[in-house]
Amino acid sequence: MRFFRIIIVLVLASAASHSHAQITTRMLGKEIKEFNADSLIKDIDRRPFFGIYKDNYFALGTTLNHKPSEFNSDVKFQISFRQRLTKSILPFHSYLFLSYSQKAMWNIFEESLPFHDLNFNPGIGIQTPIFSKTRLIGSTLIMLEHESNGRDGEASRSWNKISFAGSAFVSRNLMVHAKAWIPIIDGQQNKDILKYSGIFQGGAQFISENKRWVADVTFVKRQGWNMNFNTIINVGFRIRKQDNQFIMLHFYDGYGENLLDYNKYHCRLRLGLLIRPTFFSDF
Repeated sequence: MRFFRIIIVLVLASAASHSHAQITTRMLGKEIKEFNADSLIKDIDRRPFFGIYKDNYFALGTTLNHKPSEFNSDVKFQISFRQRLTKSILPFHSYLFLSYSQKAMWNIFEESLPFHDLNFNPGIGIQTPIFSKTRLIGSTLIMLEHESNGRDGEASRSWNKISFAGSAFVSRNLMVHAKAWIPIIDGQQNKDILKYSGIFQGGAQFISENKRWVADVTFVKRQGWNMNFNTIINVGFRIRKQDNQFIMLHFYDGYGENLLDYNKYHCRLRLGLLIRPTFFSDF
């Protein structure tokens, strides 16, 4: 039953985000010259209040640096959505929203199919669109986030952060993004989490001209002056041209893939289903 609840949530998020994505595509695509700033603001306010936040995915894979086994092969999935609380009535046409993301590491090859770790990430934020004359060129975001794995004792992990993020649309096919945070670490078992889960991140996302292929890469800088990064790469192929569902290849290399094992190195490749907006995703 838990598996089917996951699938239902993914389907609902997919449906809610589809109309949102079509509006965004029209705003940032070939028809952008038909809009002025006021029209763009009205378009933002007419979007569905509920929709996808980060990528939603369900992917199966294994390690690349050891022989695959039932103990290092798993399913990784993420459910992420947000609810806009206001229209763009705040200063600089900003709007307030709530978000919720949940990431899971599911050991489906072990007896009884146990969940290895569940990470809960609620937040509240303010997002501001950025305009250049009559063109939407990006956005900025300030968020208060909490992340924990809901456990107690030695397995407990939790921290909070005030995040500052920005994205810029280089073209209708390329978006660059960056995010930094001020940590508030309250978990007694993860005081050194910045050494592994990082202090800021940056990356880029690409969409092919025919909208069938998407690719993104994100580098998360771990604490320290050396060049130590966690690397996340996704490549997706749209199943049907008008859908927002993709066959996805997901690669993770580094630390901090989940909270329980935040200080353990993982290099894993997974294949699965990705549900995301037709245009660019949030990170």
